[in-house]
Amino acid sequence: MRTESLVERLSRDLRPIRPRKILREAAILIALGLVELAAFFAMGFMRPDMPTAMAAPSFWWKLASTGLIAVLGAGVAIVSNDPVRSPRPGLRWMLACIALIFASGWLIDAAHNGLSGLLLRLNWTQGIQCVWEMVVLSVPLAIGLGVLIRRGASTDRAGTALAAGLASAAWGAFVFVFACPSDDPLYIAVWYTIGCGIVTVLGQVALLRVSRW
Repeated sequence: MRTESLVERLSRDLRPIRPRKILREAAILIALGLVELAAFFAMGFMRPDMPTAMAAPSFWWKLASTGLIAVLGAGVAIVSNDPVRSPRPGLRWMLACIALIFASGWLIDAAHNGLSGLLLRLNWTQGIQCVWEMVVLSVPLAIGLGVLIRRGASTDRAGTALAAGLASAAWGAFVFVFACPSDDPLYIAVWYTIGCGIVTVLGQVALLRVSRW
């Protein structure tokens, strides 16, 4: 077979693709997040004592922490969809932020009431329910990131999937903050870590399967 004929056969069914625009993809994720938040509030899931909760430093700690990781993770995932960009530097920054989050949470807890009544503070029955709700709330962003990853061409599929999994987990936790009944830093550190860990692992496995290369 002649080279010209082979090239013609291989390219016959090709269609032009729309070039990637990072700002457009970020806008899509922001819109998706706002829709989920609006639906969450409209269904009446916000905790009834929100004005009181907002006076606690731990409330703003968990809100800012989960929001920061969600934004960083989504940014790393989107940028690393470009085949010449690696997610590894961004992942290192995320790990540093997570370490800083735990350290600042410990300081808030130390200023609270120590580690007395550990089992009471952990409240495992409520904690399991919190984990389940965080997992569910992470699904919309995970789907959105999955669509964007599918359209991209990351050369570090595992790193991009990990960043997307972390972003989805943190976003689910961020939305859940508005319904979470506990502001205890110890409770948050334990159960939010478990919930985010589950979502990150499942998200990485699922998103790795949908990536193109």
